[in-house]
Amino acid sequence: MKAAKKWTFRRVIGSLVRLTLVLGLVACLFIIWTNVSAVWASHGRLFDDVSKVPKSSVGLVFGTTDRVKGRENLYFRYRIEAAAEVWKAGKLETLIVSGDNRTRFYNEPEKMKQALVNLGIPEDRIVCDYAGLRTFDSVVRAKEIFGATSLLVISQRFQNERAIYIARANGIETYGFNAKDVTTQAGWKTQVREVGARVKMWLDVNVLNTRPKHLGEREVLPD
Repeated sequence: MKAAKKWTFRRVIGSLVRLTLVLGLVACLFIIWTNVSAVWASHGRLFDDVSKVPKSSVGLVFGTTDRVKGRENLYFRYRIEAAAEVWKAGKLETLIVSGDNRTRFYNEPEKMKQALVNLGIPEDRIVCDYAGLRTFDSVVRAKEIFGATSLLVISQRFQNERAIYIARANGIETYGFNAKDVTTQAGWKTQVREVGARVKMWLDVNVLNTRPKHLGEREVLPD
């Protein structure tokens, strides 16, 4: 009797182990699929050479803080420099700077706007989106709040790939200009987080029917 119970216990444990392995494999394949989806969606739509960037009426720059723990945030600097480069190449008519404005002491769009003005971009051609809490919100709001039907997204390649996937799923014709990437330890941490961000991207678009946290009244871009 004891031998039979022991055998049954082993079979149960064996079944659980096999189930765990199968579920783990499925999860791994799903993660790979969601991450590759962003690469496929952006294939042929990303540029490192500004001379090859197609002209667009609206550029969308994704927000981030300008300083991290008292140090300059290179993601911020490189995105601003990339946006200025595209503008000075005559590829854009308007820039939307989209980021978080959670309190009056934290305002990503205003800092981005000021940094662009300092680089010679006309202030009246820069529009602030204060509710760009994440990439999904920034992209969808560009269409639904600011009326953009085509975009040039400007950020590091990893974010541009994800943004283009979201944009195309929402019927927005989109290309991207890649800002210089960050190769420090912070850059590696960001790349690791990006794996999870792409899973969320896929679920937002295909399963959850996600909407931006804040919408509101339509705003008119400069003529």
